[in-house]
Order: sequence, then structure tokens, then C-alpha cells
Amino acid sequence: MTDTAAPSASHSVAKRNVAILVAAQAILGAQMPMIFTIGGLAGQTLATNICFATLPISMIVLGNMLCATTMSSFMQKFGRRAGFFLGTFGGALGAAIGAWGLATASFPLFLLGSFVTGVYMSAQGFYRFAASDSASDDFRPKAISYVMAGGLFSAIIGPQLVKVTADSMGVLFLGTYIAVILLNMVGSLLFLGLKIPTPPAPKPGEDRGRTHLQLLKTPRIAVAIICAMVSYALMNLVMTSTPLAVVGCGFTTNNAADVVSGHVLAMFIPSFFTGHLIARFGAEKIVGIGLAILAAAGLVGLSGVELETFFVALILLGVGWNFGFIGATAMLAGAHSTAERGRVQGMNDMIVFGCVTVASLASGGLMNCSGGTAQAGWSAVNYAMIPFLMLAGGSLIWLMLRGRKGEI
Repeated sequence: MTDTAAPSASHSVAKRNVAILVAAQAILGAQMPMIFTIGGLAGQTLATNICFATLPISMIVLGNMLCATTMSSFMQKFGRRAGFFLGTFGGALGAAIGAWGLATASFPLFLLGSFVTGVYMSAQGFYRFAASDSASDDFRPKAISYVMAGGLFSAIIGPQLVKVTADSMGVLFLGTYIAVILLNMVGSLLFLGLKIPTPPAPKPGEDRGRTHLQLLKTPRIAVAIICAMVSYALMNLVMTSTPLAVVGCGFTTNNAADVVSGHVLAMFIPSFFTGHLIARFGAEKIVGIGLAILAAAGLVGLSGVELETFFVALILLGVGWNFGFIGATAMLAGAHSTAERGRVQGMNDMIVFGCVTVASLASGGLMNCSGGTAQAGWSAVNYAMIPFLMLAGGSLIWLMLRGRKGEI
């Protein structure tokens, strides 16, 4: 395993960067729970076929996936700050196109706006990696965890903004998209204070690190990607269908927003101590606990469709995602060199969010086209978690067994 050499920056600069990234996660990150709360509901009003209600969310994740390698390469060449500015521009532009689609009742235009929003989501995905760039080996898992904890505030800000803005204009949800434009404009100013050195371009004949195929053949990297992929895809699968399930089972849009808010809080509150747990017990054990909690979320989801059941299932889903995804990120961050940073991080996010795209698209089909009722659709969504949890759990056990034999 090749250890990552952090750039020569003082601990105080690393802490300053983390503070800026936490604020960005809180302010700019609020747009994601906003859009994920209303995206499926807005799609349901615009789509001619209800089975495609969650297609707007799928388009966001598709845009994220297709941008991942390009965004990573862009940051490798021009720096994190330039990449994050590009991301906020994409977020504002995507929201503007989405607002236009809502105002004209155009589903294709709304989908285009969602796709462009994926540029922001791609950039936001690199906040966690940026936190580790200037951090020491000891501080790295904590830095990643703290930045993810910024999502706690986005979990509070986002759904509350949905409540205030959803009906604020003549067209339903139009005000929410206007608010997203403003969030990107204001939040982008945070990156002016970011100080992360741009990696120097490799000189002729200098080692450029392993190829994509060689990286994928590295057991620790392969398992980290699988676990991140499963943790994120299953979280997205269930979360995307939750507003449809809550409303379909007779509850209100505000109830759905509260459930999503509770879920996003559960995603990020553990981040205040996840890094410490990883440092103490190891990333693999924390990932394993995360997968077990995701399985528990599925079992609770299958137990009923009361509002309290939705809350418990989505809270467990959030905690399981936190342990699984942050643990996998820590595994990946310690398994590559600085020269390989852009290559492995872009590849990771392309694979992870490729699977998340499929999950979000499948979510609408499972929810709206499985059995004809919201209850049957919700059960189908939760049953779909089983094979993927088996894949991630099996790969993690395999890696840990190799570690005991000294083979990694």
C-alpha cells in the first residue's frame, strides 16, 4: 500500500481549510437536500409517465458521474479552488434552467437543469478529499469527518428553505430553485480563503503512479470503492423514493421534508466522532458497522408504513451511510500517492456515482411501478438492498482476511 504524502502545509492552514470546507458543506450543501426533497415530487407533476418521477434526481447523479473524472483532472491541473468555483457556477446554472423548466412546465428542460446541477454535486464530492490534501496522516480521517459534519447544518437549512419557498411563487417549487441560485452565488465567496497547493505537474521521466487498471487491482482500493458505491447507492435508492412513499401513504409534503431532514441529520451528526472511531478502530471495522446499520434500516422499512417507521428507517439509513461512506473514503485516501490523487479520486467518484445514478433511476420504477400501491413500492425498494449489502459485506470480509494473512 502506498501512503499519501500530504503537501507541506502547517497544521493551522490545514485546520483553516477544513473550517472553510465545513462552511461550504453547510451553506452550499443545503441545495442538495432541497433538490432531493422536491425533485421527485416536481418530476411527478411534469412527467407524462409516473414511473419516471425520479428521473430528475437520476439526471443530477448522472451529471455528477460524467463530470467526476473531468472535475478531478481539472482540480489536479488548476487547483481545488478553481474546481469549486466551477461547481457553484454549475449549481446556479442548473437551478436557473430547472426554474425555467418549472415555469414553462417542460419536463425535458427540467431534466436538463437537473443534469447541469450534477456539476455542482461532482465538485461537492471533492470537499472530503480536499480536506485531506493538506492534513497530516493523523489528522486526515478527522479532517474528512469534520467536513462531512458540515452537512449537519445543510440538513437543517435545506428542508426548512423548502418549507418557506415551495409555495412562495405562482408555480410550485419555483421559489425553491430561485433560492438555490442565491445559495450558489453567496456560498462561492467562501472559497476565496481556501489555501490548498496545486500538485506540481510531473516532469518528463518522473513516476506518474499506477494506471487505472493497476489501481483497481489493488485490494484495498477495490474494496474501498465497492463499499463506498454500495453505501451511497443504497442510501440514494431509499432516500429518493422516501418523499414519494411518505406522500403516497397519506402524509403531507411537510411530513416528507421532516423525514428527509431527520435522515440528513443522521447522515452528518455522527461525523463529529466518525473520524475518531476510524483512527481508533480502523476504517474497515467502521465500514462493516455501517453496512450492518444499512441492513437494519431495510428491516425497519419493511416493518410498516407509519410515519414513525419512516423516521426510524431513514435515521438508520443516514447513520449507516455515514459510517460506510466516510470509512471507505478514509480507506481510499490512505491507499494512493499524491501523483495518483486525481486519477484515483476521479475514478472512484465516477464508479460510485454511476451506481448511484442507476439506483436513483431504479428507485422511481420500484416505488411507482411495483404492485400498484405506495406500500408495495416501498417494500420493493427495501428488498432491493439485500444483494448489494451482501456484495459489500463479502468484499470487506475478504479484505480483512487478506490483511490477517499479511497479503495487503
